[in-house]
Amino acid sequence: MSERSDVDAAEQSADIVADGAPEAKVAPAPVAEPKTRRLNITGRRNLFFALSLIIIVPGIVSMATKHFALGIDFAGGTELTVAFADHPALAQVQRAVDAEGVNGSVISTGGDGYIIRYPPLTASQVTGIEADLKNRLGPTNVQQILVVGGTIAGETIALSALAVVVASVAILMLLAIRFRNVPGGWRAGFQFGGSALAALLHDVFILAGIFSILGAVLHLRIGEIDAFFVTAVLTVVGFSVHDTIVVFDRIRENLRVSQRLSFEQVVNLSIMQTAARSIITSFTVVLVLAAIFISGGETIKGLALALLIGIISGTYSSIFNAAPLLVVWRRVQPIR
Repeated sequence: MSERSDVDAAEQSADIVADGAPEAKVAPAPVAEPKTRRLNITGRRNLFFALSLIIIVPGIVSMATKHFALGIDFAGGTELTVAFADHPALAQVQRAVDAEGVNGSVISTGGDGYIIRYPPLTASQVTGIEADLKNRLGPTNVQQILVVGGTIAGETIALSALAVVVASVAILMLLAIRFRNVPGGWRAGFQFGGSALAALLHDVFILAGIFSILGAVLHLRIGEIDAFFVTAVLTVVGFSVHDTIVVFDRIRENLRVSQRLSFEQVVNLSIMQTAARSIITSFTVVLVLAAIFISGGETIKGLALALLIGIISGTYSSIFNAAPLLVVWRRVQPIR
C-alpha cells in the first residue's frame, strides 16, 4: 500500500476478496414509503354544511327582521358636491356634518373636494346646511346638488336584483351545457350546474347577511347597501363560479381516466388536486383587498370589505360545499 494514499491500509483492504471467495452481500437500506395526502372532504361534508349554516342563519334572521341599511343609491337622498377654500381635512368635514344632526356622510374626492350625502332634504334644509358648512369650515363652493328620489331608488333595487338573478340563471345554463358530456348527459350537466349555483347562492347569502348585521344591527356606515355593494356581489358571483369550475373540470377529467374509483372517490381526488391552487390564488387576491381595506379611502372600504368576504366565502364553498353537494345529489339521483 502506498503511504501517500489518503485511505489507510484497513480501509484499502476492506473491499479485497480472495480468489474464489463469495462476495459479501450488503443488505439494501430500507426505503421509506412516500407519504400520501389523505383529505377526506366528501366524507366530512356534513361538518362543512353545518359550518356554513352556522354562518348563514344569523344573516338570514337579520335580513328578515332588520333588513338592510340602504345607502343613497337605494334609499334616496340628497348629495352635495362641495369644495372648501380653507382646505379642511376629511375628519374636520365629517365632524362638521355630524354636528348638523342629519346623519350625513362624507367622501373625499381628492384635493379640496368632498361629496356629502344626506337623507332626503327639503330645499330650505339644503340652504340651512350650506350656511352651516360655511360657518364651520369657511368659504364653501357648492358645485352640484343631486337629489335621488324614492322612485329612482326603487328602480335601482329592482334592476340590481334582476342582474343577480339573470347572472345566476345564465351560469346554471352555461355549466349544464359545459358538463353535459360527462356520464349521464344533460341530467348530469344540470347536477353540476345546480351544485355550482347552490354554492354561489351560499356566497351571496353570507355576504348579504354580514352586511345586514353590520348596517342594520350594528349601525355601521360601512354596512350600507349601495351601488358598490351590487358591484361586489356580481364580482363575487363570477369569482366563486370560476373556482367551482376548476374543481368540476378536474372531476370530469378524472371520471374518464379513473373508472375503477367510485364517484365519491373521484370527487375527493379532484378536490385534493385543485385545493392548493384555489387557496393560493384566492390568498393573493385577499392580500391586495386587505391592503385596500386598511389603507384605502372611505369611498372604497365598503367595496373592499364586500369583496374580501365574498372571495373567502367563494373559495370555501367551491372546495367544501359545491363538490360535496354534487356527491349528495348523485346519491339521491344516481346516474348510470
